[in-house]
Amino acid sequence: MKKSRISRRGFLGTAAVGAAGVVAPVIITGCSSKPKAFIPVDNGTWLDAAPDGPVLKAGVIGCGGRGRGAAINFLNAGPNLQIAALGDTFKDRVDEARAAILKSKNQEVPEDKCFVGFDAFQKVIESGVDVVILAAPPFFRPEHLAAAVAARKHIFAEKPVCVDPVGARSVMATALKAKELGLTIVTGTQRRHQRNYVANYNQVKAGAIGDIVGGNVWWNGGKLWHRDNNPSWTEMEWMIRDWVNWTWLSGDHIVEQHVHNLDVMNWFTGSHPVTAHGMGSRLRRVTGDQYDNFSIEFIFEDGRRFHSQCRQINGCWNSVAERLQGSKGSTNCIDTITDLAGNEIWKYQYPLDSEGKPNARAMMDPYVQEHIDMVTAIRNNQPFNELENTAVSTMCAIMGRVSAYTGKETTWEEMMNSDLKLGPEVFAFGKVNIPKEVPIAGEAYVPPAPGQERRRN
Repeated sequence: MKKSRISRRGFLGTAAVGAAGVVAPVIITGCSSKPKAFIPVDNGTWLDAAPDGPVLKAGVIGCGGRGRGAAINFLNAGPNLQIAALGDTFKDRVDEARAAILKSKNQEVPEDKCFVGFDAFQKVIESGVDVVILAAPPFFRPEHLAAAVAARKHIFAEKPVCVDPVGARSVMATALKAKELGLTIVTGTQRRHQRNYVANYNQVKAGAIGDIVGGNVWWNGGKLWHRDNNPSWTEMEWMIRDWVNWTWLSGDHIVEQHVHNLDVMNWFTGSHPVTAHGMGSRLRRVTGDQYDNFSIEFIFEDGRRFHSQCRQINGCWNSVAERLQGSKGSTNCIDTITDLAGNEIWKYQYPLDSEGKPNARAMMDPYVQEHIDMVTAIRNNQPFNELENTAVSTMCAIMGRVSAYTGKETTWEEMMNSDLKLGPEVFAFGKVNIPKEVPIAGEAYVPPAPGQERRRN
């Protein structure tokens, strides 16, 4: 049989333990690789604003849409908060963020605290800030996290936190170092700071659906955005501006977006899958080298199975949700629990809106809540650290991606021992020397030679 034009090793890497010429991965002492439940406030007592205190200065690294949004979320979290520095690869992004902060919050970031280029992240970290907000494309997250922790900064880091196994192990090691230093790190998995999700989690933890036996997670939605190439851009600039469509920059959408739902799966089960059987394809994506749909079966160590499905194609049925099946009932993880007969046995009580009606929109915005929780932890000197959990969830998504790209069973052990590292070796504005083929799983059909055709009965 003719093999796929891209080898399995290209997506998995070599097993780093015992492979000739390959450096073994960092041994992460004390890292269980199993997620730990995190409830941001004891007894479900939520704060609508962080407590007052000395000015906390934050620097934003990555000034695109999510970076600008996270900056405003931080400023909305409480009093005496300031965006004091901005950094991005491109000046127009810095200018847009600076203008948005001035317009929305009447804060002006000094021009001498605005940095541009591939080294802008280091300049932001060294600018005298207390907190760094990391929102550059996910490929850069491991390096930015390591640099921020080395400088003893508190961190808000957008998910996902890496795009490949080498990056995941780096982030796990960084998480442990941050814990030793007493740093607070929040990681953009806002469902863990969303009041209805946390209340639902507490019900499940208390046994409302019995033992969790399996479930489903979905992020099926429409196309995101893309950037057509511009003749004035080099290939590197185009790729970074078009980053959600390139696997080396985003991890593919199973990693960049669907990690939210996979993180809920891990959070509610208190564990993570150890095997993935996956498939996917590219049907309508306009640029880049990614798939636009995945279907993955995740298997846990105890045999439980979850089905994961994600898609970015317009004109299809959509679902962004999770569902857990238990021995006594089921839950949508967000606000409803039913018994085995389908009878509702618990419902989250939403706050009242201006018309006196329960309304999910009247609930605190979880994108702000995660910053409230971060600032509260910093000001009360009660650090918490979500980084390891998010690294584990990201690695699960990578495991699913590799299985779909190769058409093979992929295991957690393989991921933890893989030397797979995406992206170029050199960062400069010019040609990007990496493979750009779209993955094709399995083996191509080869017609039999004349005279070797099978007879039909």
